Amino acid sequence: MNEPVIRMEKIIKTYYEGKPNELEILHGIDLTVHKGEFVSIVGESGSGKSTLMNIIGVLDRQTAGNYFLEGQDVNMMSDEVRSAIRNRRIGFVFQNFNLLPRANALKNVMVPLMYGEERVKNGKERAMEMLAMVGMEERANHRPNELSGGQKQRVAIARAMMNDPAIILADEPTGALDSKTGHMVMDLFHRLHEEQGKTIVLITHSQELASETQRIVTLLDGNIVADNGGEQ
Repeated sequence: MNEPVIRMEKIIKTYYEGKPNELEILHGIDLTVHKGEFVSIVGESGSGKSTLMNIIGVLDRQTAGNYFLEGQDVNMMSDEVRSAIRNRRIGFVFQNFNLLPRANALKNVMVPLMYGEERVKNGKERAMEMLAMVGMEERANHRPNELSGGQKQRVAIARAMMNDPAIILADEPTGALDSKTGHMVMDLFHRLHEEQGKTIVLITHSQELASETQRIVTLLDGNIVADNGGEQ
């Protein structure tokens, strides 16, 4: 088996720690994701999947337990290193696209370069390649308000791929799209997975969407209750 991209051991997340309203959201999560896997984390609202996504995406810290990303102990990283990891090693795709409204598609795809020191020289060329990969090169000069929902999400996927990340972390990526457009976006994830060997973690409440992935991890009340196709 490949070296795990994600290794989580006994992850606990508690809010309002030590206060009367203390609330434990994640209750000791063990999760391993290997390079090249396409995994969905599925759960209803309140299952803890957003909290887990924030920890996987290095957007939040766990209260207890260990998280290793590409073999590196995330607990030990400074905020500065965590920020660099988020930018270079994780490609985020959100339900609401999170595009800059005043920037065209090309500039939106180039956003990750604003936070990194290297590779700026060929940034425009790389961004055009990413837009071409998602079939959006002819819309490079269009702003988000001139694009459909599906087109915005394709731009967001191009942006997520800009720094050739270790993981694509997609949070309800089809949630704001109609069924047909949602399938087109999922086809794009399948292509990235099959043709480029990308590791993709999809967060969703939809069993239908989850069934398209190699492995389904089911979260209920802050615990993994099922994991088909992988090791916990």
